[in-house]
Amino acid sequence: MSLYGALNIGVAGLQANSMALSATSSNIANVNTVGYKEARASFSTILNASTGVGNNSSAGVAAQIGQDITTQGLPTTTSSDTDISISGNGFFVVAPNPDGSGPREYTRAGSFLPDVNGNLVNSAGLYLMGYKLDSFGNVPTDASALSLVNTTSISGAAQATDKLTVQANLNSASTAHAGYTAGDMTAGTVAPDFTRTVNVYDAQGGSQPITFSFLKTSANTWAYEASYAGNAANLTATGPISTGTIAFNSDGTLANVNGAAPASGAVSLTIPWKLSTSGLTPQTISLDLGTVGGSDGLTQANAPSVLNGTTINGTPYGSVTGVTVAKDGTVTAQFSNGLSQDVYKIPLATFTNPNGLGQVTGNAYVVTKASGAPNINQAQSGPAGFIQSKSLEGSTVDLATEFTNLITTQRAYSASARIITTADQMLQQLEQLPTN
Repeated sequence: MSLYGALNIGVAGLQANSMALSATSSNIANVNTVGYKEARASFSTILNASTGVGNNSSAGVAAQIGQDITTQGLPTTTSSDTDISISGNGFFVVAPNPDGSGPREYTRAGSFLPDVNGNLVNSAGLYLMGYKLDSFGNVPTDASALSLVNTTSISGAAQATDKLTVQANLNSASTAHAGYTAGDMTAGTVAPDFTRTVNVYDAQGGSQPITFSFLKTSANTWAYEASYAGNAANLTATGPISTGTIAFNSDGTLANVNGAAPASGAVSLTIPWKLSTSGLTPQTISLDLGTVGGSDGLTQANAPSVLNGTTINGTPYGSVTGVTVAKDGTVTAQFSNGLSQDVYKIPLATFTNPNGLGQVTGNAYVVTKASGAPNINQAQSGPAGFIQSKSLEGSTVDLATEFTNLITTQRAYSASARIITTADQMLQQLEQLPTN
């Protein structure tokens, strides 16, 4: 090996160790970066082909920087519902632009917060992409139909009443009324023996009054009418919305409603909303008046008529109070009225060779030939891991190891520099030799 070869080897050592120092510096600087993967310098020898096989007397060195992307950092618990981490394989699909445009990037840095428009964006300015669910909670059939995950575009929700249970006692000592015709109580022709108004919810969350009236028509037999107590213009027809008969057993327990066969205490009533005035379509409510032979609903006893209670489902309009993220990536909106609704599903991208991904600014990666194309999977399915909310993946950097690498790299760099100065001194001595 010539002295010039020794100089070149020294220079190669300086270059390789400079790259190693760069990797160590990056690691130390990113020890607290969410989802950061430790950079590693891999050294390899370079032989001069002219020296022949097996002769490494002129072996140089080269360094290549890579990241072990598959190594997972420790999860750290946070207090934010939109901080998410991945346990297992996969990457979040993100977009570099606030409108969702631009080439897709992939990251495990899940420190997402809503921006001014409500789109979830992480600390690196990358926007989270997901599937927007339909009203039935279904994912789009087109697996590539990803959109920005937005927490403010979610409208409020209300739930219309479709179940109503009544518990009441009708006084058996009431006088029977002969000649009653259905609709007389609603029309005011006959005064009911007992009446109460309850409020139900329409599809827009509005509270609507329904009046129930009861009239004894014979022994152990009563007539009932349900009528709308609000603005009559809201309905397509006047008069009661439901009428029928109630039969009791001799012990005062419920025997049957409307002469149903088999005997039943269930009634279906429909509120005929007029769309042009109320903005609503007809609403059907399942009315439960009790168990046949039981006393859990309507009873007939020699005691004052009284409404013991009602159970009404449905809720008024509620605004969004927050979102939660499930392990399968389902984003659920929580409303102030107690309702919840699945609105998005966050998928995960997996790769045949994730260590082949190309690194870009923002602790994110792009597809390369080495990584292969992304496979978009729902979390907890196939090779994809699951998502943890209120959690962030920590950096994989071990600070103690990096300080050790810092010292060894510095020593190696100094030694390579010494090779150059020594070879230079030897060349100077060679130049000073007499020529004759």
